[in-house]
Amino acid sequence: MEPRLQRRVQRYGWDKAAEYYDKSWKDQLKPSQDKLLEMADPKPGEKVIETSCGTGLVTFRIAKKIGANGHILATDLSDTMIDMANSIASDMDFENITFQRMDAEELKVSENKFDLGICSLGLMYFPFPDKALKELFRALKPEGRVAVSVWGERKNCGWAEIFPIVDKHVASDVCPMFFQQGTGNTLRFNMEKAGFTDIESERFPATIHYPNDDEALTAAFAGGPVALAYQKFDDTTRNIVHKDYLTSIQLYKTDNGYDIPGEFVVMKGVKK
Repeated sequence: MEPRLQRRVQRYGWDKAAEYYDKSWKDQLKPSQDKLLEMADPKPGEKVIETSCGTGLVTFRIAKKIGANGHILATDLSDTMIDMANSIASDMDFENITFQRMDAEELKVSENKFDLGICSLGLMYFPFPDKALKELFRALKPEGRVAVSVWGERKNCGWAEIFPIVDKHVASDVCPMFFQQGTGNTLRFNMEKAGFTDIESERFPATIHYPNDDEALTAAFAGGPVALAYQKFDDTTRNIVHKDYLTSIQLYKTDNGYDIPGEFVVMKGVKK
C-alpha cells in the first residue's frame, strides 16, 4: 500500500475503533503494558514522549510515575483517540500530560529533549517503523531510553486470521506487515539501525480472554485495526465475517468464553 494511503487508513480506522477500544482491549493488553513499564522504568520528574498513545492506557500510568514535576507528551495519529484521551485526563485532573495528534514518523519536537520514549503496540501500523524509531532517537537526550512493544509472531497469535478474513471481502490491507516487527530479530535490527544500544528484549506468551462471542467479535472488528474496512460491510457480509472469525478461534473456546493465545515482544534501548 502507498504510505500516504496507509496513514489515512490508520488515522480514520482508529477514529472508528476508538469508541470500543478500551472495553475491548484494556484488560487483554495489560500484560504487555506491565512489562513495557517495568522495562521503561519511568522516574519522577522525567520528560517522556509517547507515540501511538491511543486513549491513554499507558499514558496515565506513566503520568502517575513521573509525578507533578514530570511531563509526558502523548501523540497519536487519530483525532478521536486524542479527543477521548484529553477528556479522560480532564476528568481525572491530570496536569502533567499533553495529548497531541502527530505522525510518529514526523514528530514535531526538537531533538535531545526527552528522557524516555515509549511506543506501546504501535510500530506494526506504521508504513516505516524504522523511521518512527529514528524519530524517537532524535527526540531523546543523550543517555535517554526507549521502550517499545509489538505483537509477536503470527503463528503464536490465535486471532491472526482476522486479516485474511476481512481482506476476502474488501481490499483493506490495513497493516500489510503487521507481524514483521515481532518476527525473529526484526525489531532489534530496527532499534540498532535507529542508533539505540544496550538493547534488551523479552518475548512472552499471553492469553487474550473474551467471555462470549459478542465481545470477541467487537474487539476483532469494531475495536481493532480492521474497523474502517468493517464499516463498509453490509449486514450480510458482517454475518459472514463474524462466522468465519468465530470458526477461526473455535479451537480456543472454553466453558468461560475464549482464551486466545497471543505473543508480545518488549524491547528497550539507550541513546548513547
